[in-house]
Amino acid sequence: MIRGLNVILLITSIFALVGVYAIKYGSEDIARQKNELTRTIGAQQAQLSLLRAEWSYFNQPSYIAPIVARHAEALGLQTVSAKQFALIKDLPFRPERKNDAALNALFAALDAGIDPIGDKLAELLEQ
Repeated sequence: MIRGLNVILLITSIFALVGVYAIKYGSEDIARQKNELTRTIGAQQAQLSLLRAEWSYFNQPSYIAPIVARHAEALGLQTVSAKQFALIKDLPFRPERKNDAALNALFAALDAGIDPIGDKLAELLEQ
């Protein structure tokens, strides 16, 4: 009886020992993955900081001006004159109403099941 109990306890302890080691190595693997991700995030943040610094440098007028001057003729660029700007009071408040009778007639025809555009295309294809 005692010998059987000792065997059962020995087998149980072996399983518990294997389980504890599995948990230990699993947690060490998770910690290693976390450290790798932390290093990767740090490297990516450093790269992002460098890219932002380059972007701010490339957007400076002192960097862009020589490039614009070099390619102005090929691109047809011209300097902005004061006549191109307008005052707010010069802008119309509302656009003028357009004659939309033709558009309304098209929608009415489409609602009636007639396709005038399709008919015109068919006429063009027949020619």
